[in-house]
Amino acid sequence: MSAPTVVASDLDRTLIYSAGALGLTVPDRLAPRLLCVEVYEGKPLSYVTEDAAALLVELAERAVFVPTTTRTREQYGRVRLPGAEPAYAICANGGHLLVDGVSDPEWSARVAARIEGECAPLGEVRERMVAAADPAWLLKERVAEDLFAYLVVDRGLLPEGWVKELGEWADGVGWGVSLQGRKVYAVPKPLTKGAAVEEVARRVGAGRVLGAGDSLLDVDLLRVVDRGWRPGHGELADVGWHADGVTVLEERGVLAGEAIVRGFLGDLGDLGDLGDLGDLGEA
Repeated sequence: MSAPTVVASDLDRTLIYSAGALGLTVPDRLAPRLLCVEVYEGKPLSYVTEDAAALLVELAERAVFVPTTTRTREQYGRVRLPGAEPAYAICANGGHLLVDGVSDPEWSARVAARIEGECAPLGEVRERMVAAADPAWLLKERVAEDLFAYLVVDRGLLPEGWVKELGEWADGVGWGVSLQGRKVYAVPKPLTKGAAVEEVARRVGAGRVLGAGDSLLDVDLLRVVDRGWRPGHGELADVGWHADGVTVLEERGVLAGEAIVRGFLGDLGDLGDLGDLGDLGEA
């Protein structure tokens, strides 16, 4: 029996998209049909195209599919992707490794020990973030899973250079800062998706690992995979990030999510009746 392939993908703005992030530029009559994959407070929140939904079902049958997200476990629990329920999922940017829906305590303890030994305390970083923010553009501040902090901001009013300045301070105390949509994240450096993906690959004896992501928090993930994809939008696109083995897609928005799943399946082999990959040249 050949070794399995692990497919680890970020969710928000990589595989799934809110209404505001769909990025559809075609006339309404040509827009793809959408499938809702997340409901929040009784309202639809996140979508994939119907074609992507069909592709995800096949992907779950042919690979070890690992949703890999900065979302908390509670936030991840709202997402209902097509296909079989994943045996593994990564939440809180690598802080929690879910095995059949339950956080693995040994993994969480390993991550917590590294953070304690290498980083400033969460409370100190949170206090610095909030103190530096202006109520004119700060909408919310949150702590996720007692692991990292983030601010929800009015992006249009956020001063140029504010994120960079906070990031320079955070770097000196073992933390990283990332701006994604309306959220400014402060995350301890040992808390990475890539490390958790490597752990899953070790446990299942993976022969290859594929991955996708759109943000700076996905860089470590894209660096540990054998082949990766990133959409034509997002933080990584904004800074022109690329790496060997990472395909830079022209597609943006929800159509990029569909192209990413096509890329995964194309790497695994014949797509059958689910469509042609097209020309997805590497960076």
